[in-house]
Amino acid sequence: MITIFNRRELTMTYDMQEQARVCDVLAANGVDYLVKTCNRMASLHFGGSGRAHYGSFGVNKALTYEYRIYVHKNDLDKALHLIRR
Repeated sequence: MITIFNRRELTMTYDMQEQARVCDVLAANGVDYLVKTCNRMASLHFGGSGRAHYGSFGVNKALTYEYRIYVHKNDLDKALHLIRR
C-alpha cells in the first residue's frame, strides 16, 4: 500500500501518452503506483478560477494537466530502471 509516508515521486509529465506508457510499464512488471492529476486551469481556492480572471488566450493546452506518478520508496530504483528502458 502506498501512503504519503512511504511514497516517492517517480516522474512528472504533462503528456497523457507518457503517463499511460509509464503506468503500463509499471503494471506489467508488478510495481504498485499512484497517479495524482492536477488541472492547472481549475478554480483557485479563494476567488474563482484563474481562467475566469485571466482568460485562456495564449495558454498552452498541452500543459493544462499535470501527472505525478508515485511508487513505494522500496520500488523506486526498480521503477526508474523499468521506465528508462
